[in-house]
Amino acid sequence: MMVKENLIYEGTRSTPQVELNPETGKFRIEGRSIPENAFEFYKPVMEWLIEYNKTPNVETHLEIYLEYINSGSLKQLFRIIYVLEDALEMGNESYVTWFYRKGDELMLQKGLEFQQFLDIPIQLKEI
Repeated sequence: MMVKENLIYEGTRSTPQVELNPETGKFRIEGRSIPENAFEFYKPVMEWLIEYNKTPNVETHLEIYLEYINSGSLKQLFRIIYVLEDALEMGNESYVTWFYRKGDELMLQKGLEFQQFLDIPIQLKEI
């Protein structure tokens, strides 16, 4: 079964806005990610991505604009990006752009950690 529907979550005070578009291969996670149970919040996203990876676009681009992230969400983002690496290994182009605010050393450091520990290309962009 091929993923045909967009997955969209509106952001809240503790959860990010999530937009996954299988038609364009453009994905976005934006806002604050501090849910009480990050595993449960990101579970449908992971399931959607695993299904998407069965027939991914030639190019998949994940943009991450987070102003704050807790440790549980950080772990889930690693899992999400790791799934995107699978598309890369299948010969498709997959990459991540990690946005951080000017002067936000913590979010810059998190982006650098993603670059260090994952094989997918991750571009850091100051905004």
